[in-house]
Amino acid sequence: MTRSVVWPATLLRSGFLMPVLALAGCVSLGGAEPPESLLTLTPTSIAPAGAAISAQRGDALALHEPAVPAELDVLRVPVRIDDANLAYLKDAVWVERPAQLFRRLLAETIRTQGERVVLSGGDPAARGSLQLRGNLSSFGYDAAQSAVVVRFDATLLGSDGVVEQQRFEVIESGVMAEASRVGPALNRAANDVAMQVAEWLE
Repeated sequence: MTRSVVWPATLLRSGFLMPVLALAGCVSLGGAEPPESLLTLTPTSIAPAGAAISAQRGDALALHEPAVPAELDVLRVPVRIDDANLAYLKDAVWVERPAQLFRRLLAETIRTQGERVVLSGGDPAARGSLQLRGNLSSFGYDAAQSAVVVRFDATLLGSDGVVEQQRFEVIESGVMAEASRVGPALNRAANDVAMQVAEWLE
Protein backbone atom coordinates (compact mmCIF):
# COMPACT_ATOMS: atom_id res chain seq x y z
CA MET A 1 0.00 0.00 0.00
CA THR A 2 1.53 3.34 -1.05
CA ARG A 3 1.06 6.36 1.14
CA SER A 4 1.05 9.85 -0.30
CA VAL A 5 2.89 12.58 1.54
CA VAL A 6 0.80 15.61 2.45
CA TRP A 7 2.83 18.76 2.94
CA PRO A 8 1.46 21.34 5.40
CA ALA A 9 -0.14 24.33 3.71
CA THR A 10 2.15 26.68 5.63
CA LEU A 11 5.22 25.09 3.99
CA LEU A 12 3.68 25.31 0.54
CA ARG A 13 2.76 28.97 1.01
CA SER A 14 6.18 29.89 2.39
CA GLY A 15 8.02 28.37 -0.56
CA PHE A 16 9.95 26.02 1.77
CA LEU A 17 9.09 22.95 -0.28
CA MET A 18 11.00 23.93 -3.42
CA PRO A 19 14.46 24.06 -1.76
CA VAL A 20 13.75 20.72 -0.09
CA LEU A 21 12.91 19.06 -3.40
CA ALA A 22 15.96 20.63 -5.08
CA LEU A 23 18.24 19.35 -2.33
CA ALA A 24 16.85 15.84 -2.68
CA GLY A 25 18.09 15.77 -6.25
CA CYS A 26 21.67 16.61 -5.21
CA VAL A 27 22.18 14.40 -2.17
CA SER A 28 22.46 10.60 -2.29
CA LEU A 29 21.64 8.60 0.82
CA GLY A 30 23.51 5.39 0.09
CA GLY A 31 22.84 4.78 -3.59
CA ALA A 32 26.18 6.05 -4.91
CA GLU A 33 27.65 4.37 -7.97
CA PRO A 34 30.66 2.18 -7.09
CA PRO A 35 33.94 2.84 -8.95
CA GLU A 36 34.61 0.71 -12.02
CA SER A 37 37.72 -0.75 -10.36
CA LEU A 38 39.74 -0.43 -7.16
CA LEU A 39 43.49 0.22 -6.94
CA THR A 40 45.83 -2.06 -5.02
CA LEU A 41 49.55 -2.85 -4.66
CA THR A 42 51.02 -6.12 -5.91
CA PRO A 43 54.57 -7.22 -5.00
CA THR A 44 56.83 -8.05 -7.93
CA SER A 45 58.27 -11.00 -6.00
CA ILE A 46 56.24 -13.42 -3.89
CA ALA A 47 57.53 -16.20 -1.65
CA PRO A 48 56.55 -19.62 -3.08
CA ALA A 49 54.11 -21.78 -1.20
CA GLY A 50 55.84 -24.13 1.26
CA ALA A 51 58.93 -21.94 1.65
CA ALA A 52 59.95 -22.01 5.32
CA ILE A 53 62.19 -19.49 7.11
CA SER A 54 63.39 -19.69 10.69
CA ALA A 55 65.28 -17.23 12.89
CA GLN A 56 66.10 -16.38 16.45
CA ARG A 57 63.67 -13.90 17.98
CA GLY A 58 66.33 -11.18 17.99
CA ASP A 59 66.86 -11.63 14.25
CA ALA A 60 63.18 -11.48 13.31
CA LEU A 61 61.80 -8.18 12.04
CA ALA A 62 58.69 -6.60 13.53
CA LEU A 63 57.15 -4.45 10.81
CA HIS A 64 54.78 -1.72 11.99
CA GLU A 65 52.18 -0.01 9.85
CA PRO A 66 53.70 3.29 8.70
CA ALA A 67 52.38 6.58 9.95
CA VAL A 68 50.77 8.77 7.29
CA PRO A 69 49.58 12.38 7.06
CA ALA A 70 45.83 13.03 7.02
CA GLU A 71 45.77 13.32 3.22
CA LEU A 72 46.84 9.64 2.95
CA ASP A 73 44.63 8.26 5.70
CA VAL A 74 41.80 7.81 3.17
CA LEU A 75 41.01 5.58 0.19
CA ARG A 76 41.71 8.32 -2.36
CA VAL A 77 44.86 9.28 -4.29
CA PRO A 78 46.03 12.79 -3.37
CA VAL A 79 47.10 15.23 -6.06
CA ARG A 80 49.57 17.91 -5.01
CA ILE A 81 48.64 20.97 -7.05
CA ASP A 82 51.12 23.33 -5.38
CA ASP A 83 52.58 23.99 -1.94
CA ALA A 84 49.24 25.19 -0.60
CA ASN A 85 46.62 23.20 -2.53
CA LEU A 86 45.64 19.55 -2.60
CA ALA A 87 42.95 17.62 -4.47
CA TYR A 88 42.08 13.98 -5.08
CA LEU A 89 42.37 12.13 -8.37
CA LYS A 90 39.05 11.41 -10.08
CA ASP A 91 37.95 7.74 -10.13
CA ALA A 92 41.05 6.60 -8.20
CA VAL A 93 40.01 4.60 -5.12
CA TRP A 94 42.18 2.19 -3.10
CA VAL A 95 40.81 -1.15 -1.95
CA GLU A 96 42.44 -0.48 1.46
CA ARG A 97 44.17 2.45 3.10
CA PRO A 98 47.62 3.10 1.53
CA ALA A 99 49.42 2.45 4.85
CA GLN A 100 47.96 -1.06 5.04
CA LEU A 101 48.72 -1.84 1.42
CA PHE A 102 52.29 -0.54 1.66
CA ARG A 103 53.03 -2.46 4.88
CA ARG A 104 51.84 -5.70 3.27
CA LEU A 105 53.91 -5.04 0.14
CA LEU A 106 56.97 -4.16 2.22
CA ALA A 107 56.61 -7.31 4.34
CA GLU A 108 56.44 -9.59 1.30
CA THR A 109 59.41 -7.90 -0.38
CA ILE A 110 61.61 -8.10 2.74
CA ARG A 111 60.59 -11.72 3.29
CA THR A 112 61.47 -12.80 -0.25
CA GLN A 113 64.56 -10.65 -0.88
CA GLY A 114 66.23 -10.92 2.50
CA GLU A 115 64.88 -14.31 3.55
CA ARG A 116 64.01 -12.74 6.88
CA VAL A 117 61.21 -13.65 9.26
CA VAL A 118 58.78 -10.72 9.24
CA LEU A 119 56.23 -10.30 12.02
CA SER A 120 53.38 -7.88 12.44
CA GLY A 121 54.34 -5.04 14.76
CA GLY A 122 51.44 -5.87 17.06
CA ASP A 123 52.29 -9.56 17.33
CA PRO A 124 53.32 -10.51 20.91
CA ALA A 125 56.02 -12.73 19.39
CA ALA A 126 57.66 -9.60 17.98
CA ARG A 127 58.94 -8.48 21.39
CA GLY A 128 62.71 -8.41 21.54
CA SER A 129 63.11 -8.45 17.76
CA LEU A 130 64.23 -5.77 15.34
CA GLN A 131 61.59 -3.06 14.98
CA LEU A 132 60.98 -1.32 11.67
CA ARG A 133 58.79 1.76 11.83
CA GLY A 134 58.36 4.54 9.36
CA ASN A 135 56.49 7.46 7.91
CA LEU A 136 54.89 7.20 4.49
CA SER A 137 54.95 10.93 3.88
CA SER A 138 54.16 10.92 0.15
CA PHE A 139 52.12 8.44 -1.85
CA GLY A 140 50.31 10.21 -4.64
CA TYR A 141 50.51 12.42 -7.69
CA ASP A 142 52.40 15.68 -8.20
CA ALA A 143 50.65 17.81 -10.82
CA ALA A 144 53.57 20.21 -11.32
CA GLN A 145 55.92 17.33 -12.21
CA SER A 146 53.29 15.09 -13.87
CA ALA A 147 54.73 12.39 -11.65
CA VAL A 148 53.86 9.92 -8.93
CA VAL A 149 55.90 10.25 -5.74
CA VAL A 150 56.47 7.60 -3.08
CA ARG A 151 58.52 8.70 -0.06
CA PHE A 152 59.14 6.50 2.98
CA ASP A 153 61.22 7.48 6.02
CA ALA A 154 62.31 4.27 7.76
CA THR A 155 63.46 3.92 11.36
CA LEU A 156 65.13 0.67 12.46
CA LEU A 157 65.36 -0.01 16.21
CA GLY A 158 67.87 -2.74 16.97
CA SER A 159 67.64 -5.07 19.95
CA ASP A 160 70.96 -3.53 21.13
CA GLY A 161 69.37 -0.08 21.34
CA VAL A 162 70.95 1.29 18.14
CA VAL A 163 68.59 3.39 16.01
CA GLU A 164 69.09 3.88 12.26
CA GLN A 165 67.11 6.10 9.90
CA GLN A 166 66.99 6.27 6.13
CA ARG A 167 64.81 8.06 3.58
CA PHE A 168 63.70 6.24 0.44
CA GLU A 169 62.05 8.00 -2.47
CA VAL A 170 61.02 7.14 -6.01
CA ILE A 171 59.63 9.67 -8.51
CA GLU A 172 58.22 8.40 -11.79
CA SER A 173 57.57 11.29 -14.17
CA GLY A 174 55.67 11.49 -17.44
CA VAL A 175 52.49 10.03 -15.92
CA MET A 176 49.11 11.35 -17.07
CA ALA A 177 46.67 12.39 -14.35
CA GLU A 178 44.34 9.45 -14.93
CA ALA A 179 43.51 6.62 -12.54
CA SER A 180 44.43 4.02 -15.18
CA ARG A 181 47.94 5.52 -15.43
CA VAL A 182 48.57 6.68 -11.87
CA GLY A 183 47.58 3.38 -10.21
CA PRO A 184 50.15 1.20 -12.05
CA ALA A 185 52.81 3.91 -11.68
CA LEU A 186 52.30 4.03 -7.90
CA ASN A 187 52.53 0.23 -7.80
CA ARG A 188 55.88 0.31 -9.61
CA ALA A 189 57.23 3.10 -7.43
CA ALA A 190 56.08 1.38 -4.23
CA ASN A 191 57.79 -1.85 -5.28
CA ASP A 192 60.97 0.07 -6.04
CA VAL A 193 60.94 1.68 -2.59
CA ALA A 194 60.21 -1.67 -0.92
CA MET A 195 63.18 -3.24 -2.74
CA GLN A 196 65.46 -0.43 -1.56
CA VAL A 197 64.33 -0.96 2.04
CA ALA A 198 64.93 -4.71 1.76
CA GLU A 199 68.47 -4.10 0.46
CA TRP A 200 69.11 -1.59 3.26
CA LEU A 201 68.18 -4.21 5.87
CA GLU A 202 70.57 -6.84 4.51
